[in-house]
Amino acid sequence: MSAGADVDGPHQGQQLVTGGTDLEDAEAALVLTHGRGATARGMIQLADEVHREGVAFLAPQAARRTWYPNSFLAPVERNEPGRSSGLQAIGDAIERANVAGIPTERVMLVGFSQGGCLASEYLARNPRRYGGLAALSGGLIGEELDDEYPGDLEATPVFLGCSDVDPHIPEERVHDTADVFESMNADVTERLYEGMGHGVNEDELEFVSGMVADLLD
Repeated sequence: MSAGADVDGPHQGQQLVTGGTDLEDAEAALVLTHGRGATARGMIQLADEVHREGVAFLAPQAARRTWYPNSFLAPVERNEPGRSSGLQAIGDAIERANVAGIPTERVMLVGFSQGGCLASEYLARNPRRYGGLAALSGGLIGEELDDEYPGDLEATPVFLGCSDVDPHIPEERVHDTADVFESMNADVTERLYEGMGHGVNEDELEFVSGMVADLLD
């Protein structure tokens, strides 16, 4: 799914939850994608921990709290139409920020778990300069990754944080995702945390907080 291609899927027409600085007054925005079984409101609460004045939050809600039905490591077609519909939801949120006067260069994608996978996929499929990507316990979607992801991310900062023993996200896929983003000219930071499990830790929040601050420079 590329930007500009309209998808009418299960996640279109769902609520877009907002937080942080009012969009009309904001200089930058975070687009926040939640994990399987979770909520947009939960991502707003996570973002509150890294907020800076001047940054708006836009959090799409997945239908039935799930972006796509199967593992992100399944063949892509087995996760349609949810995957494409979720990518459209991210694109729509970015467009909402753009309409409010916030350029994409000041829009950062933040996702956890299934939402981290979806945000990673959006970046790879719609390459340009963004304010950043923080994929927390996530990676690119598909049974096999493409040999080549065309396009230039123009030094977009990318943070990949994950446990080395995450039950859902294999360490190898995190490495492979980092390699893809580096090949697309992103500025990648990858951190694997020993024995962490499936969650977000203080080191990740501290790093993401710095990325959010950089949006306002």
